[in-house]
Amino acid sequence: MANELRFDGRVAIVTGAGQGLGRAHALLLASRGAKVVVNDLGGTATGGGKSSEAADKVVAEIKAAGGEAVANYDSVEDGAKIVQAALDHFKRLDIVINNAGILRDTTFHKMTEQDWELIYRVHLLGAFRVTHAAWPHLRDAGYGRIIFTSSAAGIYGNFGQANYSTAKLGLVGFARTLALEGAKKNVFVNVIAPIAGSRLTETILPKEVTEALKPEYVSPLVAVLCHESSQENGGLFEVGGGFMSKLRWQRTEGTRFKLGRNITPELVQSHWERITDFGKATFPADVAEATQPVMENLGSKSRGGNELIDVDAALGYEFPPITTSYDERDLSLYALGVGAARDPLDAKELRFVYENHGEGFQALPSYAVVPAVNAVLKLVAEGKQAPGLNYGLDRVLHGEQYTEVIRPLPTHAKLRHQGKIKDIFDKGKNALVLTDIRTFNADTGEELVRNEMTIFVRGAGGWGGERGPSSDINAAPERAPDAVVNEKTSENQALLYRLSGDWNPLHADPEFAGAFGFPKPILHGLCTFGYVTRHVLKSFRNSDGRYFKSIKVRFADSVFPGETLQTEMWKESESRIIVRCKVLERNKVVISNAAVELHTELPKPSSAPKAEAQAPAAAAPAAGQVSASAEVFAAIGRYVQKHPELVGKVANVYLFKLTQPESSWTLDLKNGQGSVAQGAVGKADCTLELTDADFMAMTSGKADPQKLYFGGKLKISGNVMASQKLNFLTKVDPQEAGASSGAASKAEAPKADAPKSSGAASAPAVFKALKERLAKSPELATEVGALIQFKVTSPESAWVVDLRSGPGSVSEGTQAGATATLSLADEDLLALAKGAVAARELFQRSKLRVDGEVRVAHRLGFLKNLV
Repeated sequence: MANELRFDGRVAIVTGAGQGLGRAHALLLASRGAKVVVNDLGGTATGGGKSSEAADKVVAEIKAAGGEAVANYDSVEDGAKIVQAALDHFKRLDIVINNAGILRDTTFHKMTEQDWELIYRVHLLGAFRVTHAAWPHLRDAGYGRIIFTSSAAGIYGNFGQANYSTAKLGLVGFARTLALEGAKKNVFVNVIAPIAGSRLTETILPKEVTEALKPEYVSPLVAVLCHESSQENGGLFEVGGGFMSKLRWQRTEGTRFKLGRNITPELVQSHWERITDFGKATFPADVAEATQPVMENLGSKSRGGNELIDVDAALGYEFPPITTSYDERDLSLYALGVGAARDPLDAKELRFVYENHGEGFQALPSYAVVPAVNAVLKLVAEGKQAPGLNYGLDRVLHGEQYTEVIRPLPTHAKLRHQGKIKDIFDKGKNALVLTDIRTFNADTGEELVRNEMTIFVRGAGGWGGERGPSSDINAAPERAPDAVVNEKTSENQALLYRLSGDWNPLHADPEFAGAFGFPKPILHGLCTFGYVTRHVLKSFRNSDGRYFKSIKVRFADSVFPGETLQTEMWKESESRIIVRCKVLERNKVVISNAAVELHTELPKPSSAPKAEAQAPAAAAPAAGQVSASAEVFAAIGRYVQKHPELVGKVANVYLFKLTQPESSWTLDLKNGQGSVAQGAVGKADCTLELTDADFMAMTSGKADPQKLYFGGKLKISGNVMASQKLNFLTKVDPQEAGASSGAASKAEAPKADAPKSSGAASAPAVFKALKERLAKSPELATEVGALIQFKVTSPESAWVVDLRSGPGSVSEGTQAGATATLSLADEDLLALAKGAVAARELFQRSKLRVDGEVRVAHRLGFLKNLV
């Protein structure tokens, strides 16, 4: 066969080669041209005795088939003798297969020290001595392939094999380290965990199974790993019975406790589900990746917490988006619930409750808080709470409320709410939790309202955290108010207001209210909030809600239905009103530290964006613009040309992956005279990932690489030690970078970018292929769930992909109401369809514009490998 893997001229040592796996390895390699040292002590399966018969028999088989082999009868504990035998007979050594092994199975409580010691000496110590003797010869020759033989017992454990499993897993760690140390000298090390019929398995497996698990099913994988064409290094492979696979370590995403807080066993236990959840598994490939979460966490600082509030877990949490809607009826019912149009002949307030009002129906602007609060209550009802907030509604009071109406509310709308935990403050015995909620028109994407709810959580403070802003903000002036409005609430006001979505029984159920120490149900604070808004508009803007901008209040005390509200107002400026609200009957302040912002002139009508214009696209860089890091890499390239001796000193290839903005660069100090190229060129020995700004700081000497690494700002993978040879970068004259504005373009290799268009439009072929894919896989449509408009340039074309339901459709042209509009060049569409570039990369390089629902851009996997 022309492509047959041959080992002509190669010399291999196979230990334990007298029978079973070792024999199969030796015969296969010899049949492919290798000269083989067949090592076997000739002892029993438990380590006793010695005989030359087994090794001699295999050598005879090899020679009878026309191959070359020599027998060796030394114990693997005398590894140097085995290696010397290869050098004496064949004058070189290329391959070492550590296969020798014995078993002394017994349960741990019956195991003797000799049982433990013999297994260790043959499997681990023996593999060390053979490999240690071979190592300098392989390094000096600049070539070597080494195989260690582990076991499923070592990887997973096995009853009655504590000694054996310990040694076998030890070989895995041994091999992984040698793989790192030998890579630069082209000495590659791998591990197999075989299952095959042999004298070691015949005592634990049924005869028919042992006979089916032929050693010959394992040796082909070993041959591939030993061949000079193999670049596999540091791998662990399970093999047997015709099955072959590569293993890797897997771990959970885990959890991170920020440093500085008291990490108790109870805290750990409360996070146990996340610590042990493999739903978001990671696969660390080396020490650098394994320690990365630790290094990143070293720069963290805990904001504290307790069993009720874990600030680190909760702060910044973003709630899942919630969609709600309202119409004219909802607005009217709300306005009545906060006392509007008590006088049905008041034409100004009638506009808030009557949809056919002659001057136009209006939304009372304080209604802007209702959909946001209802969205939060909906999440609570569904059991969706921010992580780290472990209290119930029994501890909660609405402490403060800020509502800003960015545009006058339409009279009906479908809304989308996006909320997150903005801040958490420790008030001593109690705590404050601030939730920021942004409300958008779901059809246009326009932001309509911003709400900030401050929840007072009783008994949840005391961890020593930040106390938050001063309590005297918006305090009422000592002078007489500029306007005062007195208005009596109705006896059933709470029952009327609750129809707008308030389901707390404290505002309706006398028995429930009594259990909390109230003589009767109380009025919702947000109902009083609505009264105050009406009073300010009536006093300063003739009850025209379009002038309203924002309101911020602190809820100071409860109001009972039927009591009289007195709203005092101080005009601080034309646009700012300070407010305080009292209950006259009890002379109690119920809303304090309040302020209302008003427009001085009517806001201009909204030019609502179209559905495909929700998210602005990233601005494209100016023509001819070159980033500072690109110029630095050009300067590094010139420095390398002047100092070719770096290739011998450093002898590594580095890949720099920069972000903000994104770029990648290959620094080759291993081949030829050395070079610098943009993009990922060839195989890197060491990869460094950091931001463009941190790279500039590191190369200029303003930032210490070690501090960047331990601070989690620099990620290093591959040969971590190689990164310590980059100190010469600080010697590069930064002035050289300014030698040419086109420095980046002078890199020696072309950018690893998307392929260029050949001139003909690619879009028709791409969308034809997509149409065929949808016909075969109609489930793709329901997975994406969006109407996508593609706008293609160079040459121009437009395409509509409807994936709102199966089987989906593809058509040329445009269609209104797209969930998202994607604009990109024809050549970039082709690259996306070929899988040569990711949508994220195109977006970050301003080659893909996304208007509308940005999340659609994350669901473009259906385009991959189309052509």
